[in-house]
Amino acid sequence: MDETPDLYGAYPRLTDAQIDELARHGERRRTRAGEVLFREGDKSYDFYVVLEGLVAMVQGEGDDEKLIAVHGPKRFLGELGLLTGQAALFTAVVREPGEVLAVPMERLRDLVQQDPVLADLILRAYLLRREFLIGLGAGFKIVGSRFTPDTRRLREFAARNRLPHTFIDLEEDSHAEELLRELGLSPEDTPVVIWRGTQVLRNPSNSELASVLGLRRPAPESAVCDLLVVGAGPAGLAAAVYGASEGLVTIGLDAIATGGQAGTSSRIENYLGFPAGISGAELAERAAIQARKFGAQISVPAEAVALEEHDGHHAIRLDEGGAVTARTVLIATGVHYRRLPVPRLEEFEGVSVYYAATWMEARLCAGDPVAVVGGGNSAGQATLFLAQHTPVVRLIVRESDLESHMSRYLVDRIERTDNIQVLPHTEVRELVGERTLEALIVEDNLSRERGQIEARALFVFIGADPHTAWLGDQVALDERGYVLTGPDAVRAANGHGRPTGYQPVLLETSHPGILAAGDVRCGSTKRVASAVGEGSVAILQVHRQLGMLGPGGVHAVPERPIPTAAT
Repeated sequence: MDETPDLYGAYPRLTDAQIDELARHGERRRTRAGEVLFREGDKSYDFYVVLEGLVAMVQGEGDDEKLIAVHGPKRFLGELGLLTGQAALFTAVVREPGEVLAVPMERLRDLVQQDPVLADLILRAYLLRREFLIGLGAGFKIVGSRFTPDTRRLREFAARNRLPHTFIDLEEDSHAEELLRELGLSPEDTPVVIWRGTQVLRNPSNSELASVLGLRRPAPESAVCDLLVVGAGPAGLAAAVYGASEGLVTIGLDAIATGGQAGTSSRIENYLGFPAGISGAELAERAAIQARKFGAQISVPAEAVALEEHDGHHAIRLDEGGAVTARTVLIATGVHYRRLPVPRLEEFEGVSVYYAATWMEARLCAGDPVAVVGGGNSAGQATLFLAQHTPVVRLIVRESDLESHMSRYLVDRIERTDNIQVLPHTEVRELVGERTLEALIVEDNLSRERGQIEARALFVFIGADPHTAWLGDQVALDERGYVLTGPDAVRAANGHGRPTGYQPVLLETSHPGILAAGDVRCGSTKRVASAVGEGSVAILQVHRQLGMLGPGGVHAVPERPIPTAAT
């Protein structure tokens, strides 16, 4: 058995010096052929370095065993889930006896904080391995019809959380029913999730699937945390990183996945420090790992449904019961894309109509003509990404040109891409097709002429509305539903709950102890960098709020100077 070649740095070799340093924190063990170091589904296991022999990464057992990779001397095992606490996606089996170095995860975390070179090497390799696993279709299986809402829900949840999986479509895969019969199931039982070969989850909720995979961590109900961040987009993740690094007991919640709307972007090219661009998903993964490194607890999915008061603190009630209590709250729930106002839209959503352009959607429509509706940066990024996978992308824009709402660098690239056709001053009027989309009826806003264009998929990016319905009347909102902050919020609350002469700061809401940051905030700049900046600045203001509110609760504010912007 040969080693798997190193693919773009996914399977690097450690130096002798790095192995020696790791050995000071771990234990050397002799291995024998056939020995299992960790199994698919394990939620806690060590970081292993192969010193002698060969170790194979496999999924399944017996005739169903699928080889993923083979590691030889000086290579380390595992993938991204080891850092995030997710269940192992494969089994590590010794193929040739030798020796391994086992380092407990808590010791590895201490070490990588002192050795940024090693930390970057491991993180980059694990991110690439996760990409390969997604491409291989490793992980769990989703079996169902692509036309059923629950199948679409499970697929979207897996894609948004970058969980490697295989989708087996009852409509197209001739072996699907045979697989179901082997498990004692029928097509009527679908959708089902098959995990570890034999474990079957019948139409699980997102929370049930997340719990099985180790993605969701129950939020504590008995203690009062210092900071509760609701929403794990760029603003929420930045707040979690800075809050936890400043010693605040920090909990983050999100209803679907880390990354927010930015997490659905195939490539962000104007974010400072990434000249080659970075996908929204990778940016979110890096930020979530960083937040957890400092001790923040992030739970997904955990949807906030109400904001209440409880014993002088703020309580966030969750969709599946229970609540999390905090001394301060940061609202960072962002926005959701608007739906296109055309007949039959719901029939095609999740089948041919999408609100994100990720690798999952690109694979679904590869080789087919597609259309994108929208004139902003999200539409531009989606158009350029899809143009790499489809023969033609038609960008439908209501305005007369792209410059009105799109960054110049995106406009220039779109104009230089041969298989992109821009349809200015045009709107979609009808969707054509049986069970899947076949074409669009579009109308020219100037001439009022209608025509039909071929499209097997439609991507919609026509603006967004804030996620604030769950707040009720607890904080002041503007006429569009965005959270008011700063002087506007205090005026709306008539200064309620604040000392005489109090001067509000930018991110404070109308309710003492509650702040807002990112796209959900009235007046925010809808850019990733701006959201990250607001999430970071929010922590300065959280310290101020905690100081005003007094010690209260279980955890006291750390005894240290309030940090300055420079730190």
